[in-house]
Amino acid sequence: MRSYHVLRSTWSEVGRQKQVPAFGHHAHVSRFGAVNIHDGETVLHPTTAAHAATFLDFLRMLKERDPDRLIILVLDHARIHHANMVKEFWREEGPCFHFLSLPPYSSQLNPIERLWKWLKDTVIANVFHQNRDDIVQAIARFVDDIHERPEEVLQRLGCAG
Repeated sequence: MRSYHVLRSTWSEVGRQKQVPAFGHHAHVSRFGAVNIHDGETVLHPTTAAHAATFLDFLRMLKERDPDRLIILVLDHARIHHANMVKEFWREEGPCFHFLSLPPYSSQLNPIERLWKWLKDTVIANVFHQNRDDIVQAIARFVDDIHERPEEVLQRLGCAG
């Protein structure tokens, strides 16, 4: 997640465009995410960067949270999802995970992308963040908020009946 100081649709007085200050660089925060489509429980796992080793940390964390449950993950074609170390993990932990691979360039089919859009609309758009810590705090507030509203999470992800 990068703070690009994005202006999105917003209300303002006629003739007075909303302005968001910028300081010439973009703060960066990385998260891996998963949602239980049965109850709306959301896991947003903080990480230093998105690469194969940190993706494996995320998979191990998911397994530790629910060691006796089959975990089904929808994956896009990001290189980290197909790295050799990840493939080796799949061979070792095969019974715990089932991976659904999306066709190339079809991220719109992955429900987690709707969560990322919601997060960006809430945390990044029309907001000036002083630094990385400011973004981390805003994400933490967002996570706390969605943990209180699992039904809305499912609805926004298109998983509610």
